[in-house]
Amino acid sequence: MGGSPRPKVDGGIPNQLARVTDAAITLEKDGYAGGWTAETSHDPFLPLLLAAEHTSRLELGTNIAVAFARNPMIVANIGWDVQAYSKGRFILGLGTQIQPHIEKRFSMPWSHPARRMREFVSALHAIWSAWQDGTKLRFEGDFYTHKIMTPMFTPEPQPYSPPKVFLAAVGEAMTEMCGEVADGHLGHPMVSKRYLDEVTMPALLRGMQRSGRDRNKFEVSCEVLIATGETDAELAVATTAVRKQIAFYGSTPAYRKVLELHGWGDLHTELHRLSLAGEWDTMGSLIDDEALAAFAVVGPVDTVAAALRDRCEGVVDRVLPIFLTAFQVCIKSALNEFRW
Repeated sequence: MGGSPRPKVDGGIPNQLARVTDAAITLEKDGYAGGWTAETSHDPFLPLLLAAEHTSRLELGTNIAVAFARNPMIVANIGWDVQAYSKGRFILGLGTQIQPHIEKRFSMPWSHPARRMREFVSALHAIWSAWQDGTKLRFEGDFYTHKIMTPMFTPEPQPYSPPKVFLAAVGEAMTEMCGEVADGHLGHPMVSKRYLDEVTMPALLRGMQRSGRDRNKFEVSCEVLIATGETDAELAVATTAVRKQIAFYGSTPAYRKVLELHGWGDLHTELHRLSLAGEWDTMGSLIDDEALAAFAVVGPVDTVAAALRDRCEGVVDRVLPIFLTAFQVCIKSALNEFRW
């Protein structure tokens, strides 16, 4: 399917500003290709300025920044500045979030998410073109309108191209649109290898074909949950944590279709019921070994690199391993084999 012979391995950058510098320096020193922030309890852009200041090679991205909590002009401005400060190393990763959060947490409008996101990306490119090439800004869409750009509000020129835009997508409509207009796809941990092969990649390729784009110029990224340890006890703790995380994701209606592909639609129904009752520990116990293997790499440290490679090679261009326990340090040497 045109993926890299050996995927890039990325790492996470914490959002707490006091921890960013050491984490970014460590990722670059250890040979990681990129470092990503997430929009959870802190802003996802501010840490990347610190990371850019203290690294020289590491690609830096948001995975994700919530697009619909902002407007294209605000995001274009932030993206332009981070791209300039990082000397061309920034990747703007955007996602929609879900309707209740957009309306009730961010107090912003929600409608037609795939159409709105397509327009958001188009508006970004129109704004960046106005700044980079002097193109007259005349963007008029169904959701966003940008028609004023005077010299006072035009940022200084920079020698780098505008940031690459990656989009998070799970459903077919959003994924196909991602293949059509974005530079890369951000996969969710709650996506199995089978879903990636049978749903995600065909949708991305349809989108690329529609816009006449080359697969080799598009990056497919995925996050993979890892449960490992140097002892049986460590592995057991990590596996329990991963089961709970899969159960949490599986209780969300957005991932029902992923479970249904495997014939596990009833599992989503039960997980959702238990989540409403706050039965989080019980939920984890419903993730059997088959479901665990579908959504995670599980095993002793010396098996992780090979299993992760088998899961990604030939399809995925970059992978972000996710560890939910304190045993991350023990897999550094194992991942060296995967990276190099």
